[in-house]
Amino acid sequence: MSQEIHDHHHAHEPDCGCGCHGDQPNPFEELSPVLDRYADIPGSLITILQKAQELYGFLSVELMRYIALETHTAIAKVYGVATFYTQFRFKPVGKYLIMLCQGTACHVNGSKQVEEAVMDYLDITEGETTPDGLFTLNNVACLGCCSLSPVMMINDDTYGQLTRDKVTHILAELKEKAGQDPMDSEISAQEVNA
Repeated sequence: MSQEIHDHHHAHEPDCGCGCHGDQPNPFEELSPVLDRYADIPGSLITILQKAQELYGFLSVELMRYIALETHTAIAKVYGVATFYTQFRFKPVGKYLIMLCQGTACHVNGSKQVEEAVMDYLDITEGETTPDGLFTLNNVACLGCCSLSPVMMINDDTYGQLTRDKVTHILAELKEKAGQDPMDSEISAQEVNA
């Protein structure tokens, strides 16, 4: 961690904009091991941003400002790198991030009908999150699973050869699982596809 965070205190200015958080606890403390390892390694900004997104779910302006401070990098560069790559998100996503493939094979095999099924069942459109914070729908160019088309990923699980009915079943199972045990709402693709 940089000395500026530890030595720079504002008794009357807890949000001075410098990234120090005044006398408040550091909200990005979980990122410290990553920064300790990568902050001084040239070319490691993407790795730091990836790890930050894994920890916090998305890259807030405050988080990017903190990364810039800790890596001694201009905030414009951090923001520029983050906005260049489509893997980075700038707003919170649902517990279940649905990445629906819209590549050629998926398109030809019915990805639009799959998208309609997801939107109808969850009452959201592409890029939106359900009001309960469970699901976010994102269309992607290609998931690289063309032999399974149409295909979607939900978090780390891949679901292939989708139909409207299959999609509805998958989402219902995930919704039910989340409601039963909020601490462990993961469901495997094998369970749903069985």
